[in-house]
Amino acid sequence: MEIFLQPDTWIALLTLTFMEIVLGIDNIIFISIVAGRLPAHQQKKARLGGLGLALIMRILLLLSIAWIIGLTEPVITFYDFELSWRDIILVAGGVFLLVKSTLEIHHKVEGEEEESKSAKNVKSFGYAILQIVLLDLVFSFDSILTAIGLTTEILLMIIAITVSIIVMMVFAKAVSDFVNNHPTIQILALSFLILIGVMLIVEGLHYHVPKGYIYFSVFFSLAIEMLNMRFRKNRKTTKS
Repeated sequence: MEIFLQPDTWIALLTLTFMEIVLGIDNIIFISIVAGRLPAHQQKKARLGGLGLALIMRILLLLSIAWIIGLTEPVITFYDFELSWRDIILVAGGVFLLVKSTLEIHHKVEGEEEESKSAKNVKSFGYAILQIVLLDLVFSFDSILTAIGLTTEILLMIIAITVSIIVMMVFAKAVSDFVNNHPTIQILALSFLILIGVMLIVEGLHYHVPKGYIYFSVFFSLAIEMLNMRFRKNRKTTKS
């Protein structure tokens, strides 16, 4: 393994791993929302099973890089506007996120009565896994294209993606418990997914949106909500 004797290899690997972990944040949030609607004894299996399948799928996609790059070639043309399969997949994924997140917010806002009605329509374990894998497929395109831009070594890409998925597996339960145990955080997470859905649609229509702006707005909103949670807790303690 001569490539690991080169300093540039480790820099590329660390950078790529960090990028994959950051790009996986929205994936963890979506998994937390989907798994949270399953019975408690199935949630862990849904998280780990979905991420395990996602890892296999990403590695298979990496081994088909020529096919992935080919998906960026135009397949539909309207005058000067062109759409590739990648664009179509991003738009479809964005629409799915918008619909899914909006329906979830609707269920939360409607309250207990609405929840009792929706309880009859609890989705199966297999359907939850399907949602996780399909949306991860959408996220995988950006992830893999980012990896291609940073290095040409397939082995480094596979290592970075494997490490990022393992990190997601380790922290998925903590994130899921935190999101599902705090209603306001859950609404904030769903709003973030709506934002990601809009970004995917815009990206699919060839309008680039720097992800840094989106992640900053999310972390800023989360920081404010954490302060609100602490304020409410201190206020309850003072009253008691």
